Amino acid sequence: MNFPGKVGLLFVLLVSQWIKGWTQPITARQLDQLVQRNRTLCHIPGIAVAIIKDGKLIHCKGYGLRSLRTKQPVTPQTLFGIASNSKAFTAAAIALLMEEGKLQWDDRVNKYLPNFRLYDTLASQQLTIRDLVSHRSGLPTQAGDLMHDPDSTNFTLEDILYNQRFIRPASSFRSQFAYSNNGYLVAGAIVARVSGMSWENFVEQRILGPLGMTQSAASFQGCQTNPNLIDAHKRIGDSVRVVARYGSTLDDAAGGIYSSIEEMSRWVLLFLNQGRYGPALSKRFLPEPLLADLVAPQTIIPVQQPGSYRTHFAAYGLGWFLSDVKGYKEIAHSGQDVGMVSAVTMVPELGLGVIVLTNSESGAASAINDQIVDSYIGIVGQDRTGIMYQREQAQQRATQTILDSIQQQVARQASVSQADLASYVGVYRDRWFGKIDITLRDHQLWFASERSPQLRGYMRPFGAAQFVIKWQNPELDSGVLVRFGSSLRSTTSSFVLRELTSTTGHAYDDLRFERIPK
Repeated sequence: MNFPGKVGLLFVLLVSQWIKGWTQPITARQLDQLVQRNRTLCHIPGIAVAIIKDGKLIHCKGYGLRSLRTKQPVTPQTLFGIASNSKAFTAAAIALLMEEGKLQWDDRVNKYLPNFRLYDTLASQQLTIRDLVSHRSGLPTQAGDLMHDPDSTNFTLEDILYNQRFIRPASSFRSQFAYSNNGYLVAGAIVARVSGMSWENFVEQRILGPLGMTQSAASFQGCQTNPNLIDAHKRIGDSVRVVARYGSTLDDAAGGIYSSIEEMSRWVLLFLNQGRYGPALSKRFLPEPLLADLVAPQTIIPVQQPGSYRTHFAAYGLGWFLSDVKGYKEIAHSGQDVGMVSAVTMVPELGLGVIVLTNSESGAASAINDQIVDSYIGIVGQDRTGIMYQREQAQQRATQTILDSIQQQVARQASVSQADLASYVGVYRDRWFGKIDITLRDHQLWFASERSPQLRGYMRPFGAAQFVIKWQNPELDSGVLVRFGSSLRSTTSSFVLRELTSTTGHAYDDLRFERIPK
């Protein structure tokens, strides 16, 4: 059942009044209603939720369908991609190697990867493992992700490591937080170099296996034959449908793990039990000081407003976001990959852990997570789902307004002669992303990336020396601008790319394409 437009808003307002009456930790019935509401509003096929309290798994349940294709139900054992929640496993892998005396957080990266470089010489010389996993290298947020996203690029991990030297910094070294997936890929390469096995094998043998997470896998490749596995889903136009999942192993160390809420509960319990696990907590995963390092502040994150959580301080640890929420320390992370979202939160002082996994893209995982946490820390009257839903509806309207404006401007655009279009034809190259071939096809310009086959589509005129790309794959977000620049030789000798509709999509800002002379 759908609640579009005004009907959806009325539904949000009515349920918001019901939520304001909550004064105790959420009940099983209330949780079922909360999850179903999010499934309905956000058109999510399947959700899984787990709650841990005082060392016990008190809620562990699947909701809806693991796939619109198979119609099979989600169970506590259904495997979801946890995406960036994998980063905490990479940090833990490094801590395990520290325990063996094989490395230290403040070892320089070039000690293990001698040929690794950043754009800035000083940063190259001083960059440490701690810098990599606390997001303070100075690189722009998500810079270089295009080498592994969207899927099916032909970059290798060696290419990704080498190409970091071409990406211009956004800030001075160690001066501020900027989220970097590729920093974790470098850290994963160090784990492989020091341990003598692949990152995937190390994580499965040294973390997942000992914790009893035997159905989980460090990569999609390790669980793709498991029948209890979600499909990825995405809203395209007016419908939600199964979309192609990312199968590449390139970014596993940053976001490749697949797990279930049942098995992720064992991971969360490990932290809530100060690193102990197994029968009667008789086994120790890491010494307490090393475990404490993982959840200790490393890089400050500015806080704009305290909000309902009264948050005044926030930081990134080693694989975890950290903040104060109503006087408690909260340890949390989210993850998003194509067609799936995860959210994990711990409040150690309350013995509380919450895990939410979804098989479609929306803010529902965080909304459910926050509503559960609210009920335990005494925040009343905040409708996290309603706030999320109204924000996403506003974002969708804003995006559609931009897309409609683009379409109108394209329609009004005066036709461009074949001779003028032909002046843009050529091969262009960026230092780290490689070549783009612009050709004429069906009397239109055609954009084709040599190294990322999904980045292909027609270029439609959009003002003077500008074009917008309509990607051939409708699953990719629209609204990418190609802007040609002037030079002493020709206005068509170079171009840059800009995202017009989103600030959270692919990062194109660092790309500079120059025409290769014939």
